[in-house]
Amino acid sequence: MRLHVGCAMWAHPPWQGRFLPHPLPPGERLRAYASWCNAVEGNTTFYATPSRGTVESWAEQAAPDFRFVLKLPRSITHERRLAGFDEELRTFLTAMEPLGPRTHALWVQLPGSFGPADLGTLAGFLRRLPAAHRYAVEVRHRAFFEDAGCVRDLERVLGGAGAEWVPFDTTAFFRGRPGSDAERDAWTKKPRVPRRSAALTDRPIVRYLGRDDTERTVEGWRFWVEKAVEWLREGRSPTVFVHTPDNADALPLARRFHGEVKDRLPELAPLPEPEPVGPPTLF
Repeated sequence: MRLHVGCAMWAHPPWQGRFLPHPLPPGERLRAYASWCNAVEGNTTFYATPSRGTVESWAEQAAPDFRFVLKLPRSITHERRLAGFDEELRTFLTAMEPLGPRTHALWVQLPGSFGPADLGTLAGFLRRLPAAHRYAVEVRHRAFFEDAGCVRDLERVLGGAGAEWVPFDTTAFFRGRPGSDAERDAWTKKPRVPRRSAALTDRPIVRYLGRDDTERTVEGWRFWVEKAVEWLREGRSPTVFVHTPDNADALPLARRFHGEVKDRLPELAPLPEPEPVGPPTLF
């Protein structure tokens, strides 16, 4: 029984010297992060496809059961809107090959303008993707959260392809006015849609956004702790990503989430032990 937890990145300046050793060369940063969490969002691949050599370094730093949820390039999802993507997709998939089983899912994050009228395009896109990978789709158009018919139509498209629907739960974040610069910035950028929690596959993926106040973040994720316990008891293998507006404490928060689930399910496989931040001392 395994729950995977992680953050939106594996290198973040506020973590250096607090949670992760500092300084660390690029070829060691993922390894240090992977001693805290067993999954990560591959957000950087949205902006540019890394070189194969870079991806080989990722594979060397992460255990075979570590999970990458890799975002497809924006040239495919946002600029081409899932049309005429063959060359970009081929380049991306070739670059990701060294990760092997660590590629848990390829993540299709769609713009807020991608709505019910575009479902035929999404269905055609998913049919053309290689069967060797799992796929997860994140939508932001409000109709997919508020119109029951649109929800059913999207679930039908995803179910036909064996793809998961990735919820980005921001309900706890938008429950109160922003209180920091990071929260004010997130207030203008993050999607404000109802919470969705129905899993379509045996490997649900959740993105949760809390607050910069730890206790408000923890209070807001109670729903997801219960849902993770339910999924695990059903034999599913969920992945939960914990975000806060500044992500300064996202690493220990992700581990705390795992710990709360493990308190309910003691048989849950443990997380690895974090690497020490500094050299060992005699006293």
